[in-house]
Amino acid sequence: MAKTGLASRLYAGEAGINIVGRRKLWFSVAGALILIAVLSFALRGFSLGIEFAGGNSFQVPASVGTLEHAETTTDNVLGTAGGGAEVVTAQKVGGTGGDYYEMRTTQLTAEQANAAKAEMARQFGLQPDQISGNQVSEAWGSQVTSRALLGLVIFIVLVMVYLVLRFEWRMAVAAVSSLVVNLFLTAGIYSLVGFEVTPSTIIGFLTILGFALYDVVVVFDKVQENTRGITANNNQTYGEAANLAINQSLMRSLNTSVVALLPVGGLLFIGAGLLGAGTLKDLGLVLFVGMAVAFLTSILLATPLLVLLKNYEPRIQAHNKRVLARRGAVARGEVAPKGAPRPVQEADEPVDPEAAALAGAAPKVGVRPAGKRATGARGGRPAGGGGNRPGGAKRR
Repeated sequence: MAKTGLASRLYAGEAGINIVGRRKLWFSVAGALILIAVLSFALRGFSLGIEFAGGNSFQVPASVGTLEHAETTTDNVLGTAGGGAEVVTAQKVGGTGGDYYEMRTTQLTAEQANAAKAEMARQFGLQPDQISGNQVSEAWGSQVTSRALLGLVIFIVLVMVYLVLRFEWRMAVAAVSSLVVNLFLTAGIYSLVGFEVTPSTIIGFLTILGFALYDVVVVFDKVQENTRGITANNNQTYGEAANLAINQSLMRSLNTSVVALLPVGGLLFIGAGLLGAGTLKDLGLVLFVGMAVAFLTSILLATPLLVLLKNYEPRIQAHNKRVLARRGAVARGEVAPKGAPRPVQEADEPVDPEAAALAGAAPKVGVRPAGKRATGARGGRPAGGGGNRPGGAKRR
């Protein structure tokens, strides 16, 4: 028989990957990553866009040269006319009037912004009206943040209610916990790498919530199917049934994640990287990072955390003890494994085949012979007989 590959065994749910049994490892890794993320929040903070930190933006036609040239020139201009301000981000943006470069800078006063705009026009050989500038206050970003947090709280409450009604409260707690870990880790990556946080980033954060929840619900639905009526037998513990559910749904979750990440990766690496569509970068980046982390947390954290919570339930505790006790008895030879043939006892006598055949042919007690009656017999008497008279004498 040909040996099946890992992909085939994953499709059939026969890979036997022990995820629930290693839950202490996954919890330790998640705890360490959350600690690193919190330290990064405290020490490094976030690279906030001008919508959150306040600042100015200048739009220059792309005809002035490359993006690097436009950024370097603007940075030099801000160093003199902008009072030491600097360019925070620079990206190429397409518009109805053609492509242009958008340079976002630190906060400038109105006089500094006008002086920098005039000097930039001189350096690029443009008319002052060909360069546009805007000033953004951090109050707008604060309003967006507060609305996003309110939406996050409402979303989590609705998710908890749905999961409690659809499954149970332990599944709701495990799903929301993995969701929070997903957000923490995604935000930690943003803080460590220094990705800029923009309104598109906030929108992306709210978008990955639904994807992460979908992945968890798929796994939990299979867990509920495998553990329905589990206490009626002594074959599997709750953790083993849940681990089997992960293996059975692992390939489906992997396919879903890959299919979802491919267009997002195209949006990020092709649209923003190769084509220079900078407006797609912020949204594509948070979606790509968040979806990848959501796949890992839904598999490695949600179900193991559910098993941990279920193991505190008295009914499941008693069931797990029965399963382990029976396995111990089987290992010691005290109980025959389920489906095993009955062993021959030492006191049993050897069976003679001929005697067994004769015994099978002998009639049982109380059973009438199976032979046919002779023709002409009546009333159960032998044929030709006349009752008790010998020789069948006729009655006179």
